[in-house]
This record gives sequence, C-alpha cells and structure tokens, in this order.
Amino acid sequence: MIPYSTQHIDQEDIQAVTEALQKEYLTSGTTVNEFEEKVAQYVGAKYAVAVSSGTAALHAACAAAGIQEDDEVITTPITWVSSANAAFYCGGRPVFADIDKDTYNISPDEIEKKITKHTKAIIPVHYAGQPCDMANTHEIAQAHGLTVIEDAAHAIGAIYKGCKIGALSDMTIFSFHPVKQITTCEGGMVCTNNKELYEKLKLFRAYGMVKSQTTMEQEGPWFSDEMSLGYNYRLSDVQCALGISQMRKIDKLIERRREIARIYDFEFQNVEGIVVPKQSPDGISAYHLYPIQVDADKRKDLYMQFREAGIGVGVHYYPVYKNTYYQVSGYKDICCKISEQFYERELSLPVHYKVTDDEVDYIVETTKKLLA
Repeated sequence: MIPYSTQHIDQEDIQAVTEALQKEYLTSGTTVNEFEEKVAQYVGAKYAVAVSSGTAALHAACAAAGIQEDDEVITTPITWVSSANAAFYCGGRPVFADIDKDTYNISPDEIEKKITKHTKAIIPVHYAGQPCDMANTHEIAQAHGLTVIEDAAHAIGAIYKGCKIGALSDMTIFSFHPVKQITTCEGGMVCTNNKELYEKLKLFRAYGMVKSQTTMEQEGPWFSDEMSLGYNYRLSDVQCALGISQMRKIDKLIERRREIARIYDFEFQNVEGIVVPKQSPDGISAYHLYPIQVDADKRKDLYMQFREAGIGVGVHYYPVYKNTYYQVSGYKDICCKISEQFYERELSLPVHYKVTDDEVDYIVETTKKLLA
C-alpha cells in the first residue's frame, strides 16, 4: 500500500538517535535547545519551544494567549480536532468560520462575520501546507485586538509572500508527527518573536516549575517552585536528536513533495471528474497533502477502489463540529456550507518523499482509469 504520507528515516537519523541514547541526559538536556534553535533559525523566528505534540503546542499557545472561560477562538472546521479542542482545553469555546472554496483555507470574510465581544484569538490553519490569507487575517486581528495563532501543523517549509511560515504572527505551531514533512516520532513546536509569550510557553510545558536564585538560597539548591499550573509537555533529547537530523534534509524532503504535486497538477488539469487544488499567488505550499475533489456520490466507492489498487488515499477532514463531542456540546445548529461540500468530495493522494517515480506514474494512471 502506498500511504498518503509517511516518514522518511535514513541511516543518518538512526545514528543521531543512537548517539543521543548514549548521552547523560535523555530529556531536558542541551539537545532540546539545539533543536529549538534549528527550527527557529529555519523559519526566521526569535524563539521556539519544543513540546510533546502539535496538540500540546496548540494548548500551550492558547494558554499563553490567555484564553479562558467565556473567550471565543475562531478557527476552521476543515482541520484535525486539536485546532479547535485547544480552546476547550483552556475553558474557552471554538467558533467555526467557513473556508474559501478555492484554497480550502479559512476565509477572512467569514472570520469577520464570527467576531463578537467574546472573541480573543484566531487560529488559521494552513490546510494541506498552503498558507492562509495572512495579510487580511492580520488586518482583522489588529482591528479587533485579537491574538493570531497560526496552526502550521501541515506547513513547515511553506512560504507566504517571500517569508517562511513561522514568524508572521503572535505564535505559530508545528507538528512533527510521522506523516508530516519532518518527524520526531511525536512532537511539536511553538515559534514566536515575543519574549513574554516565550517565557510563558516554557513555563507551561514543564509543570509551571521555576528555579530561582532567591528560593534556592532560602530552601536549598534542590528547590523548584510551581509558579503556575503547567503540564508535562516536554520533548525528549532523543526525539530532538532525530529532529535535528531531519532538519538537515528538510528542503530535500519538501521539494520532492512539490515535484510530485507539479506532476499531478499537469496530469490532471484536463481530466473530467477531478478538481486539483488551486494555489494562491501569495503562497508556496509545503504539500503535507494533495487534496483532490471528486463527485460526492462517487467518493466512497473511489476511496475503496483506490485502496484495493494499493493506493492509500485519505480523507481530510470531517468538519470538526460534526463530531459527536461537538454535537452534544452545543454545535448541532452549526453549518459551514462550503466546508461540508468540500468534505463530501475530498480525497488525498499520496505525496511524500518516499513515493517513487514509478509509483507516481501508477497513481496517475490509476486515478485516470478509475475516474473514466
């Protein structure tokens, strides 16, 4: 089965992990700092905080932004549930704005419609790796005094108006799950240019514990003080060693995804019954996904036929508010029409470094055959 996405681990990565396992510190060591510095430098941010997952990164970012009871956070329904759940984790509520029909990203016009006196933040999600319309999103956020937390779980390496995603907003989160462009097995990162947010994020990921010279002199050199409620969201040195090794080849990994996407774009441009993803002139996608649209009444059968042919297509995503937890939590009357229509038609074709040229040809031929 050719998966829609998967990790690429080579001998260099294995050696990096082996060496990390032989070091004195397996967690909370200097390798974590080195990985943070590598990612911050790559995306152009001043600060980066490594955490245990992309979900933990979203939770930490919402906590650092001060999301609390009665606060609302606007996001897209076409995303993994974590983008919205993070608001719930902090006592707030997610509010869903519909997507743009061409880019599949959250629509700034729809964001504007959802703002109330309770709105505290916006979480735009760079779906499939294509950057959102950040210029208009920032304009709206500034006009209403809102925090912007970019969910770039799909988008490390993506470019918006000449700048890499990661340093454009108050905070940006990344995911290093195995299906993403690079991996630390599980893991995430929050990037920011704001020193105050950086300090809050570091505190949040490690129990809220602080060592200070004053308290250590009073109690003893062993003493740590819990200054605020935090979590154990730390990422181990072993995982960070893998991340550092992966960062050395990130551009190669992403360029292969773009190469495959260009082939799909060309091969499917005049094929009846398929809509290929349109790219905004302001952005360059990192292609975590290659989402096509097919006829809604054929989508389920096509999904099964692709998989029977050994092509592991995916579906991304069931609109978040339609999940059972949301339905019983006050979201029964929510309808984002474009998002629901998109979900009914979407299939994700394989697009990752390990897809060979022969496999790309097979995917193209099979797609054309099934649609015919």
